Amino acid sequence: MKYQIIDNVSDLEEVCRFAREAEAVMLDTEFVRIRTYYPQLGLIQLFDGERLSLIDPTVIDDMSAFESLLNDGAVLKVLHACGEDLEVFRNAFGCAPFPMVDTQLMAAFLGHGLSTGFAALVQEYLDIELDKSESRADWLARPLSDKQLDYAAADVFYLAPLFELLEQKVSEAGWWDAALQESELLVDKRGVKTDPDNAYLDIKGAWQLQPEQLAILKPLATWRMKEALRRDLALNFVFKEQDLWAVARYGMTSQKQMEKEGFDIRAIRRHGERIIAIVKKAQKQPKDEWPAKIDRLMDYPGYKQQFKALKDQVKKASQASGLATEFLASKKQLNQFLSWVWKKDRDAERLPDVMQGWRKELLGDKLNALMK
Repeated sequence: MKYQIIDNVSDLEEVCRFAREAEAVMLDTEFVRIRTYYPQLGLIQLFDGERLSLIDPTVIDDMSAFESLLNDGAVLKVLHACGEDLEVFRNAFGCAPFPMVDTQLMAAFLGHGLSTGFAALVQEYLDIELDKSESRADWLARPLSDKQLDYAAADVFYLAPLFELLEQKVSEAGWWDAALQESELLVDKRGVKTDPDNAYLDIKGAWQLQPEQLAILKPLATWRMKEALRRDLALNFVFKEQDLWAVARYGMTSQKQMEKEGFDIRAIRRHGERIIAIVKKAQKQPKDEWPAKIDRLMDYPGYKQQFKALKDQVKKASQASGLATEFLASKKQLNQFLSWVWKKDRDAERLPDVMQGWRKELLGDKLNALMK
């Protein structure tokens, strides 16, 4: 397994020029995300079938050649379990690989579980055992060790033969177009950004709060997200989610009360006054401006029975297709469907996953019929 380190613009332009002549390229990234809101890109692995390149974006000041490769519609980009990689690319380059296929999704169309790892597939299909001991390494530190570089290179070197095998099997099974659709759906989902004004809806336990308390939680959650974005800091490193909920729940307006509840003293010192000001302002908000109570689907009449009926239909589709039930329609996707029916009046502009693409004919239409 030979590879070259790419640490300057001219070499990057050369490897990207060769890569754009290939029908498909293998891609992967190594990044660090511990305290930051955004993933910090440390290394890019690129394999065009002949040249394996480890690109160091920390020292190259012009990555436009790589951005052009990402956007080249004539070259298929192959990745594995690429949800976070998509976020890395969007943050670093403002775009996602196009067109793209995910081998984890391809494997799911062959009956594998949706979370099947790369090493497990390489073991099964190529009979090669990969060393994954460097998966938690610090990819921003320099120099990178030979062990780290070998580990990173292996992720795209073995991706190529794995992709060839999976492509053949998926095509023979008639799922190739569906695999491309599912990969595109993943790109779309990972591209959705949370609106800071709606960040309160993502706070665990928000549904437990009354409108008066939500009127406090909403501006607090908006402030926390904007602060996280501004400082590139993970949300809980700005202010812990459970503490934010408690402030809204009890309408806290003193730092002593926060200390008594066991909040992080550093967070209180840094943000206490700001939080108290937000709470006091929210408490003066007119009642007609309070957010609506959050309705949970599971509290709707007949939810359990309806969900079970949908789940039974998913099992039938699973038995007929050979696809895992969780891949066909996860609990989240079934709830998305129910929300579409009950809360969105089957809005054609906001179709749930099961009413789009390959899922619609296989499963979605049957689920929809059950709800009539």
